Formats: sequence, C-alpha cells, structure tokens
Amino acid sequence: MIKILIADDHAIVRKGLVEILREEFPTSQIKEVGSSAEVMEEIRNNIWDIILLDISMPGKNGIETLKQIRSDGHKIPVLMLSMHPEEQYAIRVLKAGGSSFLNKQSATDELLAAVHQVLSGRKFITSSIAERLAGTLTDKNDKSTHELLSDREMQVLQFMASGKTVSEIAGEISLSVNTISTYRTRILEKLNLNNNAELTRYAIDNNLV
Repeated sequence: MIKILIADDHAIVRKGLVEILREEFPTSQIKEVGSSAEVMEEIRNNIWDIILLDISMPGKNGIETLKQIRSDGHKIPVLMLSMHPEEQYAIRVLKAGGSSFLNKQSATDELLAAVHQVLSGRKFITSSIAERLAGTLTDKNDKSTHELLSDREMQVLQFMASGKTVSEIAGEISLSVNTISTYRTRILEKLNLNNNAELTRYAIDNNLV
C-alpha cells in the first residue's frame, strides 16, 4: 500500500490532489496537512512513500521544509508543487534535494507521470527544466539577477512585491522585523533597485508574482 502525504495550506487544493491520486492509487493511504510543522511531525511519527509539498506555506516555506527533511537524514521522495512558474523555483527545488517540480496548473496526466516516476526512485524533470539545468552549466553572468538571490531573499522579495509590509512579512515567516529589513536591504542592493515601487515593478516584469 502506497502512503502519500499531501502538504498544502489550501484545503481545496488538497482535496483536488486527493481525488486525482485516489483514482490512480485506489488502495493508497493519503493524509493531508497544512503546514511545515505538520509535515515534520508526520515524518517523525510515520513512514511515507512520497510527499507532495507546496512551496508557499505559512511559517517555513516548502523549500525550507525540504532542506530540513534532507538535513534530518530523511530520504523520502518529495514532489514540489507551486503556482509559480518553473523558471523561478525548479532549479532551487532540485538543488535542495527535491525529486520533481510541477506547476499546479500542470495536466493531471503529467502529475501522475511524475508521481509514478518519483515513486520508482527516479527524478521527474520536464523538458523545460532540463533546458534550464543545462543552462546552469554556462557562465553565471548569463543568469537573471534574481536567480542569484538566496531562497529566503526570493521569498521576502515576493512578499514585498505582493504589497506586504515588513511587519506582516516578519509575522508570516516567524522572523524579526530587523531581520526582514536586512533582507530587504540585501535584495535592493543585489537587484540594483532603490525602493519598494521599483522592486514591485521588477517582480512583475520578471513574472515573480
């Protein structure tokens, strides 16, 4: 019996995934959770064959959760899902130890193909991700500026571009206001921007929000 853990903070998304997976794997055991803390608790207390993990969750995001899973020594295959396009997160996910990255708008058959391949112990990499992986072998100067941001800086950038204040971001990801302010300063410096308005425009122009 296949044991599948679905982690997403939106119940309607979880229900949709359960319906798709239940039809393909009728005898599977599927559990839903809505936060990173619940993911780690489930991993500590139960054995799972695969985790479908959303990137955007309250507290620790999906990539941070994936890194914690790996640093704790767990080798469970993790299929990362996101509303964000591949070019933003796919390479980050694979480098962090993920088995695949899919946009939530992917077709059902692609999702199921990814699950089957990941369950077999292999990574599922779309052709577009493969092209981007090949691109990482070229000169770093060819990278978009935002690709040089850390995972946490990218997360803060997206929150800021979505209109959240420093205080709101701090509460969202459980960090101090001073820490978020430091991240903001670093982001503006790395992107050669002067203020939040320019940052928001940059994020929109580069499809980051």
